[in-house]
Amino acid sequence: MTDKGKFRIDTLLPMRDGYTISRNADMGKEGAVTYFSMGAHTSISQESYDSPSIYLGCRGKGTFWLGEKRRRAELSAGEMLIVPGGTLCGSETQNGLIYTEIITKKESNMNENVKAGEVLNLKELISYEKDSIVNLDIVSNEKMKFFLMAFDEGTGLEPHRAPGTALITALEGRAVVEYEGKEYRLSAGESFRFEKNGLHSVKADGPYKMALLLVL
Repeated sequence: MTDKGKFRIDTLLPMRDGYTISRNADMGKEGAVTYFSMGAHTSISQESYDSPSIYLGCRGKGTFWLGEKRRRAELSAGEMLIVPGGTLCGSETQNGLIYTEIITKKESNMNENVKAGEVLNLKELISYEKDSIVNLDIVSNEKMKFFLMAFDEGTGLEPHRAPGTALITALEGRAVVEYEGKEYRLSAGESFRFEKNGLHSVKADGPYKMALLLVL
């Protein structure tokens, strides 16, 4: 994976009718992170993982089939589906779907307010607090952490370095990201990748929400 800095997953892997394309995000060995692009009229057969898996919708809409009884779950852009370990999971789409799959691979701590097996709108899970930055952990273990952040207008993170590779995705609003001395403007639907120990900061340009995946 050679993509650094600001990008859109749906530009990185555009939909192609009749094709399913996957690309390893190259974010470490302990938790597999993969981008998927499913073209119109494609499907992926049911399979299960021993540990929980997370699916983050980027563009389009698709159906996930869960368990032996094939319970239906519809995933769209900006939504999240957490599938418990040992649960059969497959997907199909009529018009195309682009999403990120995160397989935790280790025992994980799950936020009790986030229900596995239910589709959730990411930006609706977290709310703003005046003059503050709010964090909401979704799932974590000793090798990875996935959480949401809500920045009130004028707030931000001072320049710092992360102990692992990080991927942020803007969910609502805009922010200015500074990475290794260069500024980037990030809007909803866009992602940014920080390498381990890369110096970076985030400043909200109005109310701003984002998801952050950190892999150690």
